[in-house]
Amino acid sequence: MWTFVAVIAVIFFYLIVVYNGLVARRNQVREAWATVDTQLKRRYDLIPNLIETVRGAAKHEKETLSAVTNARNAAMSANGPMGADAQNKLTETLKSLFAVAESYPDLKANENFLALQRELTDTETKIQATRQFYNTVVMSLNNQIEQFPSNLIARMFNITPEKMFEIDASERVAPTVKF
Repeated sequence: MWTFVAVIAVIFFYLIVVYNGLVARRNQVREAWATVDTQLKRRYDLIPNLIETVRGAAKHEKETLSAVTNARNAAMSANGPMGADAQNKLTETLKSLFAVAESYPDLKANENFLALQRELTDTETKIQATRQFYNTVVMSLNNQIEQFPSNLIARMFNITPEKMFEIDASERVAPTVKF
C-alpha cells in the first residue's frame, strides 16, 4: 500500500516539476519577445528624427524617405514574431536611407545625423541580439514540448510550440555589388 502511494506521489511531483519547467520556458519566451519589442519601439522612435534630419539635407529624396516611413508604419502595426517580414522590410529600407545619406557630404558631417545614425546602429545591434536570445528560448521551449515524456504533459496542458523569428527567403540571397 505504501509503495503504491509513494509511486503516485513521485509521479505527481514529476508532473508538477515538468509542468513548472514548461511554464517557466513559456514565460521566458514571452519575456524575450517583450525585449525584442522594446528594442523595436526604440527603433520606431528614432526613425522619424533620422528622417527629418535627412529630409532637411536631401529634400529631393522623397521616394526613399516615404519608403522608410511606410516600412516603419507597417512594422509598427505587425504584432509579435509573426511580424518578422515587416521588421525585415524596415531593416532593408533603413539600409537605403543610409545609402542616400552617403551621397550628401553635408549630411554626413551633421552632428545630429551622426548621433542618430549611431543610435540606430546601436539599436539594430541590440535588436539582432534580442532576436537571437528570443530564438534560443523558443528552441528550448519547443525542444521540451517535443521531447518525451514532457510532450505528454505539454499536450495535456495545451502548451504549444512557439514560432522562431526568421528572415524571409529574399534576405538569404547574397547581394550583388556592381561598380
